[in-house]
Amino acid sequence: MLKSMTGFGRAEQTVGDKTFLVDIKSLNGKQFDLQLKMPAFIKPFEFEIRKVLSEKLGRGTVDCMINLKETGNAKPISINTDLAKAYYKSLAALSEELHLDASNILSTLVKLPEVITPTSETLTDEEWEQFKKVLEAAVENLNEHRIDEGKSLHSELQLRIDNILSQQQKVAELEPLRQQKIREGITRLLEENVGKENYDNNRLEQELIYYIEKIDITEEQVRLKNHCDYFTTILNEDDDSKGKKLSFILQEIGREINTTGAKAYDATIQKCVVLMKDELEKAKEQVLNVL
Repeated sequence: MLKSMTGFGRAEQTVGDKTFLVDIKSLNGKQFDLQLKMPAFIKPFEFEIRKVLSEKLGRGTVDCMINLKETGNAKPISINTDLAKAYYKSLAALSEELHLDASNILSTLVKLPEVITPTSETLTDEEWEQFKKVLEAAVENLNEHRIDEGKSLHSELQLRIDNILSQQQKVAELEPLRQQKIREGITRLLEENVGKENYDNNRLEQELIYYIEKIDITEEQVRLKNHCDYFTTILNEDDDSKGKKLSFILQEIGREINTTGAKAYDATIQKCVVLMKDELEKAKEQVLNVL
């Protein structure tokens, strides 16, 4: 099973006298990077929340927003009524003295320091356990999206590897012809420049063997196929988190393709190498989204 790092999850539930709405969005990232926004009274449980998200999401750039939806009994803020009354008396007296309209005093009053403050209330241990289930439900919803996206990634990556293998097979078929063309080209060049009678055939054969062995790409093609087969094996494993491993294998695939291109000295094989590189770059782009 392949899982994407991209997804969105949401869960809503009433816990005690509070209704929580949890939204989690995840994008690709090399490590686990969390941006967490929540009401102040949940802050004592921030470490536990981060631990839950880290363990269940693995890696990625994650935005988690926890909102408190107001209910009849919820108290997200507290009002210092004694301080507000004291402010009001002073403001009302000032307005009367300056002959100002006192109808807007309330809007000014609520902006004054310490009149409205976040509640000092926090979750009880029992409420935390219930809220944790809301958080886990949002994570599960996000992971469902990740799995759906992972199915598309699986098909896309397998297609790219199959296309590379198809070009690799063409290279394997062209390799014997390439060696023959090299042999004929060097022989013809010698005959044209020094004459057929003026060089040692045995020495020529030795030099040709040395040269052809030096530019032989058989080993690179064997390793390339093995890497592609290993990539497919890892792709089909049950492990959820394998994006980094797949990325490393793609690096090895790229190394064999580059070496093949450097040794080829053949226009037709070079075309195959270009097509393989194109498929490889598409695979690298997609594997960045794999968990």
